[in-house]
Amino acid sequence: MASDSPPPTAEEIAYYDCLKKQGVAIVYTEYGAPREDKSKPWNDEAHRTCAAMLPPPPAPQPADPARLAAAQKESACLRAEGISWYPDPDPVTAQIDDRKGTPEQWSSLKRDHLGALKKCRPEG
Repeated sequence: MASDSPPPTAEEIAYYDCLKKQGVAIVYTEYGAPREDKSKPWNDEAHRTCAAMLPPPPAPQPADPARLAAAQKESACLRAEGISWYPDPDPVTAQIDDRKGTPEQWSSLKRDHLGALKKCRPEG
């Protein structure tokens, strides 16, 4: 079965090779990317030793313009419905940063504002 995932980068391979040399158990995904074996204990020393080799996170995938517009409209609608703290979506990914609200606010949104959610998220 073919994978849509890209092959591992040279930086990624070097990082996991470093971890392996430090005693970290490495497994490989179906598309050949190295990953830590999460069933094994965390190795702080190995991660500190190899930290400089850690590849940068991938660039965020831009949302298509329609998705971004829908997310912006949803945020504006929820604020108009009285949920003043509700954040704007990320201008690139259209994702909502849940760190911009407290756990209590997010719980309240789902518990106390179902009407607003249904109005502002008609398809969800």
